[in-house]
Amino acid sequence: MTACETCVNYVYDEEDETYYCECSLDEDDMYRFMTSQTFDCHFYRFDDEYGVVRHQM
Repeated sequence: MTACETCVNYVYDEEDETYYCECSLDEDDMYRFMTSQTFDCHFYRFDDEYGVVRHQM
């Protein structure tokens, strides 16, 4: 499991039957992301689907 799988920007496309990232990385960002040993994506947001519910309580 990668950190991308827990990101709100990582969505499933039913037409292609695959997951992809909705963020549009430029060439420099993509190079840094692909060559990094650690996960460092400034678009990453944890997909906490119950966060809104906890906030409303």
